[in-house]
Amino acid sequence: MTPDEPLPDFSDVEGGSSSAAAAPGAQNAPRTYEVKKGDSLSKIAKHVYGDAGKWKQIFEANTDQLKDPDKIYPGQVLTIPDA
Repeated sequence: MTPDEPLPDFSDVEGGSSSAAAAPGAQNAPRTYEVKKGDSLSKIAKHVYGDAGKWKQIFEANTDQLKDPDKIYPGQVLTIPDA
């Protein structure tokens, strides 16, 4: 901005907020993740939790379809539990 330019007018902006959090007592649908080429459970954990060491939580939530944590494949849809 140059000194000759007028300042933006925000006089018609209204305050407010929104949240993606569920209402108390509401059931959240489980979050899912579709495996991509090159993924591993630790890479997915790093992506969704910020901590690669939480891969075991993902594995344990998906024992119905995973028998070996090193054997996941592209296109597989995994349940991602809350951290």
